[in-house]
Amino acid sequence: MAEARLQVIAGGAVPQGPLTTDPWQFQTMCVDAFVASWRARGFSPVTIDNDIGLLERTLTALGRPAWEVTPEDIDRVVGDLAVKGRATSTRREYVQIFKGFHRFLQARKAAEIEAAFGVRLVCPVDEFNASRNVGDDSPALLPPPTSERVNEFFSFMKQRIATARKYGPAARDYAMFRTLYHAGLRSEEVSLLEKPDLHFTRGPFGKLHVRFGKGAHTSGPRPRWVPMLDGLDLVLRWFLEDVRPKFPDSPVLFADESGGSLHRGTVRNRLRYLMELEGRPASERFSPHALRRACATHNYERGVDLVAIQQMLGHWTVSSTMRYVRPSATFIEDAYQRAVACTLAELTGKDSTA
Repeated sequence: MAEARLQVIAGGAVPQGPLTTDPWQFQTMCVDAFVASWRARGFSPVTIDNDIGLLERTLTALGRPAWEVTPEDIDRVVGDLAVKGRATSTRREYVQIFKGFHRFLQARKAAEIEAAFGVRLVCPVDEFNASRNVGDDSPALLPPPTSERVNEFFSFMKQRIATARKYGPAARDYAMFRTLYHAGLRSEEVSLLEKPDLHFTRGPFGKLHVRFGKGAHTSGPRPRWVPMLDGLDLVLRWFLEDVRPKFPDSPVLFADESGGSLHRGTVRNRLRYLMELEGRPASERFSPHALRRACATHNYERGVDLVAIQQMLGHWTVSSTMRYVRPSATFIEDAYQRAVACTLAELTGKDSTA
């Protein structure tokens, strides 16, 4: 007689009550429980609403219950998004939201799923279809704009303010993209800034309170304080006093013409539109995220500590910040010349006092 064996199934105890055998109804219950876990962990309502919509679109595209999804299904959905021209970041979001939901099923619902549907959960996101944490304009593929290029773009925007048909939007764009660059913010972070988030008396330069900083590993918003460097405090004082009153009254800092928040897609589209007006070749155009990487690179090139840049950008680790840094071709030579000049100055000082 064969020896009976007990088997431990991860994901909680075998349920005591009756189970539904309708897979779609059960998946809906699982999604509701997944969303409840977000609320319990303190995610903001904005984040929850956005992620619910993304998860629903992902599950609809997959076309089968999450526990039956195969690696080929993931390949198909991501491939369809690529054919439709969706950005790498969008494709990555689809994979990541499904991966998070599948992890939840493994931790909370594995026993119920095996008991009801006879399926042992194995995540279909593998090494071949897992999205890398880089975008189309990652440092490995495209360097950020040089400081000279960024200054030329801002000079163009500044001149445009005087000739634009609408002063308010032109001046708002100038202040907003200066904020993206000097503070190293993400598009969504700058769109969610409000007027009370500007603290001009905090620290030697004033600081921005980024209340909805991006969290890692679905951890929810991660607030941080970012100093207003390189004269950003002067730009934002001018914006508050002279530009913001031309828009409808609301708490939003960089408001649209109805007083509401600009969507991050709108921020990206505005930048693309402005660079088309500037008339530079496509090779010299850049994205809002490239401005964030330029902030990291240019501060690193002029000697700002890497940990300080990490805190400024809101990264969890220094290694994440290093992926943003793409020094110029003459970075080594420039660093060498600065070191030699500093050493000569010290030696000269010692000789002069001898």
